[in-house]
Amino acid sequence: MDGSPTPGEQTVSAIGEFGLIREVTTGRAQPSTTLLGPGDDAAVVAAPDGRVVVTTDTLVQGVHFRLDWSSPGNVGRKAVAVNLSDICAMGAVATSVVVGLACPPETPVSVATELFDGIAAEAERARVGVVGGDMVSGKEIVISITALGDLGGRPPVTRSGASPGDVLAVCGRLGWAAAGLAVLGRGFRSPVGVVNAQRYPEPPYAAGPQAAIAGATSMIDVSDGLLADLGHLAQASGVGFDVRTELLTVAPKLVDVGTALGADPLHWVLTGGEDHALAATFPSSVELPQGWTRIGVALMPESGVTVDGVPYERETGWEHWR
Repeated sequence: MDGSPTPGEQTVSAIGEFGLIREVTTGRAQPSTTLLGPGDDAAVVAAPDGRVVVTTDTLVQGVHFRLDWSSPGNVGRKAVAVNLSDICAMGAVATSVVVGLACPPETPVSVATELFDGIAAEAERARVGVVGGDMVSGKEIVISITALGDLGGRPPVTRSGASPGDVLAVCGRLGWAAAGLAVLGRGFRSPVGVVNAQRYPEPPYAAGPQAAIAGATSMIDVSDGLLADLGHLAQASGVGFDVRTELLTVAPKLVDVGTALGADPLHWVLTGGEDHALAATFPSSVELPQGWTRIGVALMPESGVTVDGVPYERETGWEHWR
């Protein structure tokens, strides 16, 4: 599937903007935090904390997803997940999302509705509302989502609070999406577990607030690769990090895929993006919350980001325009 209509299939241009809005919003349930949902000039969302955490991510067809690799429903799930993971990385609980969609006029209605089915499914998994958005014509499919979150009275956990001596820990899978991308790039569609990890992530939504409650000093969503994102933490906090490979989990499935493709599964774990795990630092006296695993330590800034005490000689992750 590439988003093109089959003969006789109804397209978005045939039903128009407002017809498509009705198609994708009618009958969708909303959580209690949605005071006014889709249908007006803007939505109204409860903010019990008095502060709102806000983030936006954009997914572009051909850059972030391919419809010959992922179903529209998978893409919808991914679009929501990558945003909600950023909310959780601040120590907040996500409450709602707003969706902007651009697509060519010849896009089948079924593609758009399946896309929103995926958006709704991931929103339901995270217990957030899809409260509004916008739809426009474009040359390819582009999904831009803004997510909102609530801090629950806690200060946000930023990237800038780590200190030398803090424990470095992660929660969530690492390397799976990169392995899935390698599999898809070779023209295969299995193993399903790693392929689906590339099609849509499953971030540990509850782990961010749990880390905040436990006393996390800094935190980041691992979207571009563990080492690359630790570089952002290091720069913001003015520290270095050493990652210990004996503490990292390299799943047997990744080992199997690496063996089959002649690739290093540890490299996927260290540098693969799109799993949207969380990385955080904690004072050494803190007991890590359930699900979090120690992988290293924060050091003095001149140490940089190292692996087993030495600089990593390969690419450390993804960066746009590079």
